[in-house]
Amino acid sequence: MGSRIAGEVGELTPQLSSGREKGFSGQIAREEADDNNVAAEDVNNGGVFSQKTQQIVSSLLWQGGTAFDAWFNAASTQVAQVLLTFPYSFAQMGVASGIFFQVFYGLVGCWTCFMITSLYADYRKAKEREIQKNHTIQWFEVLDGLLGKRWKLAGLIFNTALLFCTASIQLIACGSTVYYINSSLSKRTWTLIFGASFVSTIFIPTIHNYRIWSLIGIIMTTYTAWYLTIAAATHGQIKIVQHSHKHDLVQYFTGATNQLYAFGGHAITVEIMHAMWKPRKFKSVYLYAILYIFTLTIPSATTVYWAFGDILLQNSNALSVFPRTRFRDAAVVLMLMHQLIVFGIIAIPVYLLWEKALGIHLSKNFLLRTVFRIPVVLSIWFVSLMIPFFGPINSAVGSLLVTFSVYIIPCSAHMIYYRSSTARQNAVEQPPFFIRSWTLMYVINAFIIVCVLVLGVGFGGWASITNIVRQVHTFGLFAKCFQCPKKS
Repeated sequence: MGSRIAGEVGELTPQLSSGREKGFSGQIAREEADDNNVAAEDVNNGGVFSQKTQQIVSSLLWQGGTAFDAWFNAASTQVAQVLLTFPYSFAQMGVASGIFFQVFYGLVGCWTCFMITSLYADYRKAKEREIQKNHTIQWFEVLDGLLGKRWKLAGLIFNTALLFCTASIQLIACGSTVYYINSSLSKRTWTLIFGASFVSTIFIPTIHNYRIWSLIGIIMTTYTAWYLTIAAATHGQIKIVQHSHKHDLVQYFTGATNQLYAFGGHAITVEIMHAMWKPRKFKSVYLYAILYIFTLTIPSATTVYWAFGDILLQNSNALSVFPRTRFRDAAVVLMLMHQLIVFGIIAIPVYLLWEKALGIHLSKNFLLRTVFRIPVVLSIWFVSLMIPFFGPINSAVGSLLVTFSVYIIPCSAHMIYYRSSTARQNAVEQPPFFIRSWTLMYVINAFIIVCVLVLGVGFGGWASITNIVRQVHTFGLFAKCFQCPKKS
């Protein structure tokens, strides 16, 4: 599959000029080698492993710069825990609306990912000689270099907050999911336990180093998705199943905003691109990732809602409605492991930002960097305990952060940066073959901005905040066991 993806994206994507392409790949290769050496020096500590063994391990686990690796990184971070909330969203809005918004936001996400990759390519071309070795480029730096300090501030605030909250949701999801195979401890206690284990992610330097983990992660979630589909189909409909999808606007737009949140995984586009040997391929890689995600999310959400109906309105985690079997337990364990992997990938940009703020990002002392990453994990841990509303919290993050971070800001930045004819003529990425018009690109960007402002920020923000307030009134902050069944 990897070679096929790499070949296809190579055909779809025009190449940089040979000199610039070699500069791109050469610099990234040198940075990758330095990252590997730093990690190896800290782990090896004086030659416990042979050099050949180090090279083999490094190749398998650390050197993740191909289109193949980018596909697994993108697909792995895109689906994860949100897969378990899609049946809940379908119960809120109905199957037809659920599928429509999934496809709509998925394709819009592919478009805005193209906007980000275009701006990154121009930034990289302009700043290539200024970029220091081992420096990881981030989205707010692209905005700063192309559009100035105000855009940098906007990107910094929204993207960092989004990634921080998304990492928190992975931890919340672990506490929610593991409860269904061991209810002897509350969800809050499980969140405490998993928070301690998630500290281990501080030891992975960058997204370069997630090669084997992202591969394992997407395999795990693929199993979970098809378990949900097959288990729901074989279970059949429960007695007196209802599919009312009542006309409750709060529920409807909360569900729609969860779909928007789900396809906001390209918040880490720049970091994944920076980890690639040929970053311009990512826009096509991301499209393939989204198409694959559709094969997991649409069948599972549709089938689970068909089988259980409105009961899902009180069960935002789809695993909660299935009887316990060894297959369900396997799905729980695999999903927990995948969430650990996704937490690490999502947290990497926040770690890097914190390192830059402290002035240690370029330090060759990797142990020093890992120590200073600990406060970031502790902060995420605290937020996860304070607002443990798995499902509703996804929609709130979607409406308040995803909307701006990965939809509105990229489209607006693209429109403003390429408003001059000079910028358009010198752009690395020209309009795609199916458009061939800068004017039409402007129209599409304007349409996306208006739609997301109205549906996501407006109706979605109102609905998701209203829903969160309801949960706080019902369960309170630092809830011990959100949506736990009453024990007899």
